[in-house]
Amino acid sequence: MKIVVLAGGLSGERNVSLSSGCKVCAALRERGHQAAFIDMYLGTQEAPESLFSAPIPAELTKIDRQAPDLEQVKAARAGGGDGQFGPGVLALCRMADAVFLALHGACGEDGKVQAALELLGIPYTGAGYLGSAIAMDKDLTKRIVAPLGVATPKWELVAYGADDIPALTDRLELPCVVKPVASGSSIGVSIVHNKAALDAALTGGLAFGGVCVVEQYIAGREIQVGILEDRALPSIEIIPKTGFYDYENKYQPGAAEEICPSPIPAEWEKRLSEAALTVFHALGLSVYSRADFMVTQDGTPWFLEINTLPGMTPTSLLPQEAAAVGIGYGELCEKIIEASLSARRSGK
Repeated sequence: MKIVVLAGGLSGERNVSLSSGCKVCAALRERGHQAAFIDMYLGTQEAPESLFSAPIPAELTKIDRQAPDLEQVKAARAGGGDGQFGPGVLALCRMADAVFLALHGACGEDGKVQAALELLGIPYTGAGYLGSAIAMDKDLTKRIVAPLGVATPKWELVAYGADDIPALTDRLELPCVVKPVASGSSIGVSIVHNKAALDAALTGGLAFGGVCVVEQYIAGREIQVGILEDRALPSIEIIPKTGFYDYENKYQPGAAEEICPSPIPAEWEKRLSEAALTVFHALGLSVYSRADFMVTQDGTPWFLEINTLPGMTPTSLLPQEAAAVGIGYGELCEKIIEASLSARRSGK
């Protein structure tokens, strides 16, 4: 098949996406496919067709400890422009049998790119545009999931400016978790136990538009469940060596212990699988995803969020879960493409 791997883009998870995309492109070529890697935002100054044989930029597989400076990224695009699709991107995508979305975060995981490709009649991987948009909104996701019997921490959506922070700091219950309403990779997330930390977290949230979900803090074991083709994969437990599973601990090798399958009772695993599938179906998702939970001492899985384009980097969790049931990385990429083409044909 002729496959375009779309990565990068213009979000805080840009570097994660570039790493995912390089690895996916290499794996597809190893499986005998014609695969082209392109940065969605920067695009290319070369003839798009040449990218199917161009070297894969291996240096992009390494993820910096900090999220990228997006103003620097904007300045690096030849010819400037405000659009999310860089030069040559759509021309390249039109040459493909399928576009593998290795994008993460805003304008990648939020349904916008999916909708654009759908309007152009270009098949893409992962969930459809509507499910992607809903899953990206942490507040809306919880509103849909909470009535279905899936335990989720109490939460409140707060939209605020700098002048509102003192009153919010006085009113909100502690401990809590402050997170941007539409972001991923734990960018901008803070676990706070006192008012000074809450003030700092809310102040930091202004950089994300001042719209945050403030969520009840649940102490427990962090366990995540991948879904592939309507089937829950073995769960994986995350144990960061320091702090919580933030951006740095996610993507720096050795920063967290990741155990798959999770060392938990079979009944806990069953509850996790059922909860993950309930969320997956409730949001109208398809192909694959990864749901994040905190599991308390009594085995209750508390749903946090679901990711419609899980990471495919060298340290990512979904490939580890697939490997636990005998699905290698290259095979996983092919399964995602095949299931996605089927989903698009059926209108999902």
